[in-house]
Formats: sequence, structure tokens, C-alpha cells
Amino acid sequence: MSTGSTRESPPLYVVIVAYGSTVPLRACLDSLARADSHGSTFTTTIVDNSSSELTRQLVEEYGHRYIDPGRNLGFAAGVNRALQLVSETHTDVMLMNPDATISAADVTTLHRRLHLQAHTACVAPAQEGEQGPARVMWPFPSPSAAWLEAFGLSRLIRGRKFLIGSILLLKAAALADVGLFDERFFLYAEETDWQMRAVARGWEVKYIGDVHAFHAGAGTGGDRVTRLIHFHASQERLIRKHYGWTGWQSYRAASICGASIRSVLLANEPQGREARERLRILTTGPTTVASALRTRDESVV
Repeated sequence: MSTGSTRESPPLYVVIVAYGSTVPLRACLDSLARADSHGSTFTTTIVDNSSSELTRQLVEEYGHRYIDPGRNLGFAAGVNRALQLVSETHTDVMLMNPDATISAADVTTLHRRLHLQAHTACVAPAQEGEQGPARVMWPFPSPSAAWLEAFGLSRLIRGRKFLIGSILLLKAAALADVGLFDERFFLYAEETDWQMRAVARGWEVKYIGDVHAFHAGAGTGGDRVTRLIHFHASQERLIRKHYGWTGWQSYRAASICGASIRSVLLANEPQGREARERLRILTTGPTTVASALRTRDESVV
């Protein structure tokens, strides 16, 4: 692991991968525009996966860099497209969802905290959602964790954790050491994979609980079922990548077992209906279902 820490924080580059409505994106950009007492500045780039003229006009209104890739690249590839334009190699990067908001002052605090310890790869703030406080740190997915989760024993899961990517500040030295995002992840799990690779190289991740942000959630992922399909497809890719075919079969069996139990015990509840949908996706194969979904969407003129 290369630490490469400096006393003075490197420049900061904010990357927002946008898709769909400009309403949450405007709120996002407004929050960043609120200058703090130190007058901190950072370069902001928006990658518009929806190739929307309204988004282009909004980004130009705020004076930020706009990238239209010409198609929906997905989150990981969208981030990588923006990072290719970083003029300086020693530049920290804050990834931010368009349906998230955080003040410039809190961005400055996060940036400072990122550099308190040389081995910190990334930091994330506490987050509020529309239903209240949102969980920011989660255990890394694994076959053994999936079996504990299947039987309602998630409290027994131990080991390292990752930070969700809705607002995630990455250290330049960690990016240089770990590399860019894996573009095989279209939506979800790309930040999990990057942090798994970072931890394997000796880096650590830090949750900054006294810095606060807001994240509405599900702002760019389509309807509930579409998001569920993309989520499980990304989980399949993640487990196959880090645990191989055998690990995926174990993880899938555990997930099917858990979904089956919940579909029966919660049959008349919303959680039961979602469990049945998960069961359908898992038994067919998440990446197979996601592939069919994308083929269908691409065939619509």
C-alpha cells in the first residue's frame, strides 16, 4: 500500500453521475454552492447518463463541467469517465449521488478528516433519508454472512465493513494504489468492490458520524423491481469476483433460503411480496434477469 499523505490536502474533484430528473440534481448543486467560512472551492463534473438537454442546461447554469457519454454507462463507468479528465494525478475525489445534499463546509470537514491518518482510503458522513437516519456502514458481503442473514442472525456477522457510495470521499493515493472502479458493475456494489480491493491492500475506511448529509435514495435506479434486479445482479458479480463460482453457489443458496422463509412468514406483508420477487430473481439468476431487462430497454425506440 502506498500512503502518500501530505500535510496540506490535495485538490478536491467532485463527481456526480446523473440520470433522469433535474429536480434532485439542482438541490444537490445548490447545497455544494453554499460556501463555507474558509471559502473552500472544488471542481465539479457531472456525467449525464441520460443525455438530457435539461441536465446540460442546468450544469452550464452552475458553471460546472458537463459530460454526455451518449448512452447510459452505469455508475462505475460514468465515474471512470470523469476521472479520466482529472488534470492532476494527486487529486482527491468525492463521489456524490444527484439525490444527495451536503454543504460545502461539511465537504471541507470530510476532506480534512480524510487526511488525518495516512492509511485512510475513504470517508463518508452520517446520512439522513426521508424515513430518518440511514445506515452508512455495512459488513462486506460474503457466503458466510449470507447464511447468517438467511436465518435472522445478521447481528453475529463480524469482520470489516464498507461505506455506501452516495457520498464517498476517496483519497488520491488510494485511487492511485487500488485503481479505478470495475465497470462490470452497472449499478450498485461498485463502491463495495473498490473498498474490498482497498482493504485487501492494507487501507482502511472511516465513517465520520459528526458530519451530516441528506440522501433521498432510489433517485436514479428506476422502479422498485428494476432496482432489485440491478442490486442482485451486482451482488452476483461481486461474489463471483471475490469468492469464485463455489462461493456464489453458496451465497445464492443462502439468499434463496432466506427469501423463501420470509415469503412464507411475511406472506401478507410488503416484505413478503419483496421476498417473493427476490426469490424469482435468485432462482432464475440475477445477471440473467438483468441482461434480459437491458435487452428489453435497448429494444424500445
